[in-house]
Amino acid sequence: MTDLTAARPRSTLSEMRDGIADLWPAMVAAAPIALLYGAVALAKGLSPLEVMLSSALIFAGGAQLAAIELWTVPVPVAALVLSTFLINARYVLMSASLAPKVAHLPFAGRLLGFHVLADENWALAERRAAQRPITAAYFFGMGAAFWINWVAWSYAGAMLGPLLGDPRRFGADFAFTAIFIGLIVSFVTGPRAGLVVVVSGLSATGAYLALGSPWHVRAGALAGMGAAVLAHRDAPAPADQAEAAP
Repeated sequence: MTDLTAARPRSTLSEMRDGIADLWPAMVAAAPIALLYGAVALAKGLSPLEVMLSSALIFAGGAQLAAIELWTVPVPVAALVLSTFLINARYVLMSASLAPKVAHLPFAGRLLGFHVLADENWALAERRAAQRPITAAYFFGMGAAFWINWVAWSYAGAMLGPLLGDPRRFGADFAFTAIFIGLIVSFVTGPRAGLVVVVSGLSATGAYLALGSPWHVRAGALAGMGAAVLAHRDAPAPADQAEAAP
């Protein structure tokens, strides 16, 4: 049966509202992480303005935290480049999976949308695409809200972080992990998807124990890709399923 509610055209404001409503738990979880980044960056010698600009121009939470932890004088350029490359390489896969679903949007808009792409709004966009076409208002509105949220809270961390102390003592660093677990569970729709998640998780855990961070990010991604190819290689095509249906 066709979902007439999903097929009905919706206003730009409604689409933006949906995007922010879907994303707000991730925005809440990002706040303490951004505060932590701002406080650490200030302690490493960056000014509040430099902290704000780094978040606005780079917008890569995990890579920013990894880079600022390595930040010394003189700057270890090779270590910074390697760590950020390994952590951010996942965006190549995320962008490739999302690109066909936003191909109808303007090219310049897609570039801007991918600049503000993060794990959370990528996963939510993928989930949205499974239900109805992704609109510009939903994609850009959600990304812009997350970008503003991250920039504002990292700036606040640079201004107030030394007074607040380390947010990790409250368990704030687990907030992102909890959201990722919830997002992953929503993607497990069958045994094949479950297999991919298990293989990826075990590979990332093994790499982390054996090699440490950030190698586990690449190991989990590659293992998950391999498992997905093997699990779906013999899966029947939609046309075959339709022919086999009574």
